Amino acid sequence: MEEPEGSRSRSSFARLHMLSSLAREVRHVRTIRAIMKVPREEFVQPDLRPNAYSDTPLLIGRGQTISQPLMVAIMTAALDPQPEDRLLEIGTGSGYQAAILGELAAHVDTVERFPELAGTSAARLTALGYHNIEIHIAQPDALGWPEGAPYNGIMVTAGAPSVPDALIAQLAVGGHMVIPVGGQEEQQLFLITKTEDGYISEERGLCRFVPLRGPGGWPDD
Repeated sequence: MEEPEGSRSRSSFARLHMLSSLAREVRHVRTIRAIMKVPREEFVQPDLRPNAYSDTPLLIGRGQTISQPLMVAIMTAALDPQPEDRLLEIGTGSGYQAAILGELAAHVDTVERFPELAGTSAARLTALGYHNIEIHIAQPDALGWPEGAPYNGIMVTAGAPSVPDALIAQLAVGGHMVIPVGGQEEQQLFLITKTEDGYISEERGLCRFVPLRGPGGWPDD
């Protein structure tokens, strides 16, 4: 059914307002341009579309969320993907963050632990024309996607108790990882840069993400 003209107008206004707000908060032109290209309303449940451009996380099923737009912008800008980069995302969810990364990089591998979310996101991304993104089902005994390593950048969209060694191993020297680390309710966002003999980390502010489960994360409930 076609969306009423009034609803389209409200959605367009909300989208422009969100983009304007993000541009004031995040001074990373390539990130803002990528967010402009990705229709967030296509990544939320139909009943939540009126809230698609609110600066808030939204439920997508299985206790997972599509992240707050400001946090998406902050994390993407911190990772600073380059056009030739190969990226890894942990936690596909709705596919929204993967789409933004796909606008910025050559290739994105993204890993999801819930097959139903992975299937829905794969169909959505294909329909929207994102052919440089591959969705994988998380392996029960491994974290990430070692088959595609090394990566120039890794983005983790779930909170980990510590920086996982398995992901550091999949990162190229000089590559970056953006990851929330802390408790299950609140984390500190870190920018990790891999060096020849380890890594250095920078704090980027408090955040709240669903817990990372399984290897390298919290035990399954």
